[in-house]
Amino acid sequence: MYVKLLLAGILSFFSLSNYAQEDPPQHILPGELQIKIAVMAAPEAFRENATVLGYDPQGELIELRKGSNDYICLAPDYRRPQYFASYCYPKSLEPMMKRGRELIAEGKRRDRDKIRAREIEEGKLSFPKQPTTLYGYWGTLDSLNRETGEMADAKRRYVIYIPFAKAEDLGLSNKPNNLGMPWLMDEGTYKAHIMITPPMDHKHGR
Repeated sequence: MYVKLLLAGILSFFSLSNYAQEDPPQHILPGELQIKIAVMAAPEAFRENATVLGYDPQGELIELRKGSNDYICLAPDYRRPQYFASYCYPKSLEPMMKRGRELIAEGKRRDRDKIRAREIEEGKLSFPKQPTTLYGYWGTLDSLNRETGEMADAKRRYVIYIPFAKAEDLGLSNKPNNLGMPWLMDEGTYKAHIMITPPMDHKHGR
């Protein structure tokens, strides 16, 4: 059961708001609150000056705050209240993230990794060659503190991209676990990454 839940969470995690736009929502959180939630994904040293992407009243993804450091934080997707997640990553990852959103909007969700891999190989899409870290923070809307942006039941996940890495070379397993141990996902591909997920029953808020 745990493995099924973990894999479902991983699939949601790497979608990273890559969903086709639907009808305008009836309710979206105020921009300032979206910013508070978004930056909770980042290490504290990066939060104050990070650029924040979120949603306008019509449900369109926009820049809510222009930052001055090298990080982008993404507010939770209003269409996924059951998985209320924010993310933070270096700007070097944004071309891949943005391209994923474009491909899904074009109805190419199933093919997006194959397309991005080809475009990276052809030099049409940039992707960092050095290890690059992405941070995830998620919980439930019901547990949200609207003053701080913290969620009482929040959990965290950490991803370190190492393009084309192999698990054996890094001394890692390529299978998920519920022990908080790092493992390598998508090994051998452009987005091979070390996945670190604290045990699902362990709270990681602030």
